[in-house]
Amino acid sequence: MGPPGDPRHIVVNGVRLAYDDLGDGPAILFVHGFLLDRTMWRHQVRTLDGLRRIAPDLRGMGRSEAPEQPYDVSVYADDLAGLLDALGVERTVVCGLSLGGYVAFELLRRHRERVAALVVLDARAEADTAERRARRTEMIARVRHGDVGGLLDELAPTFLAHDAPADVRRQLRAMMRCPAPAGIVGALEAMRDRPDALPVLRSSAPPTLLLIGEHDARTPRASMQEIADQVPGSTVDSVPGSGHLPPLENPAATTDRISAFLDGLGSVVR
Repeated sequence: MGPPGDPRHIVVNGVRLAYDDLGDGPAILFVHGFLLDRTMWRHQVRTLDGLRRIAPDLRGMGRSEAPEQPYDVSVYADDLAGLLDALGVERTVVCGLSLGGYVAFELLRRHRERVAALVVLDARAEADTAERRARRTEMIARVRHGDVGGLLDELAPTFLAHDAPADVRRQLRAMMRCPAPAGIVGALEAMRDRPDALPVLRSSAPPTLLLIGEHDARTPRASMQEIADQVPGSTVDSVPGSGHLPPLENPAATTDRISAFLDGLGSVVR
């Protein structure tokens, strides 16, 4: 798709955020995953014509500021609501992957009136188990002791299918090198401490598409199926030839599934 252009910047809730904003029409907001940035959505942002495509870097990630303060999913969600306010967007489809999915759930909890529909990729709705919380706490300690490189070397292979092409692996590693330690710690804390999202999804979810990479080793398929089973108006589908990052590993198929879902909503979104 070629190199990404320079992002725009705006100060929201006291933090300078980087974002892309392309096109006109109903809005779709893309929320990236842990250690990643807005460029993971490059194919979707460049090809989903007829929509206003907004893709920010979360605080602490990509080219946004990384303040030295506690983070949680409510902070990320309020940042996104503030960005929508600044851009004059009242309602949007929210499309989030992994950490971005957790933020989408929190945006629904805190700002329900802003969410027209949800697209969630490779994210679980339930809160972390004690084992997963302990694992995140151990990763936080490693970052604080200066072992960012070792942690990234350990995590990078788990994000992709085993046969992911070399250019995708290079793109992933380039993104993973960007976050400041404060941003990595903040994201780990936010994921560790996030609430169970199933109650809010059961009670107030809009039309929802759930996508999971065919070979995702990080998100159990059963977790996403549980969302589909318990949330009215949701559908689940898989993206072939991809692990935890379908927008990077099979961008065309990911875009096609999102586009078909939005077309099916008709005037709700378009």
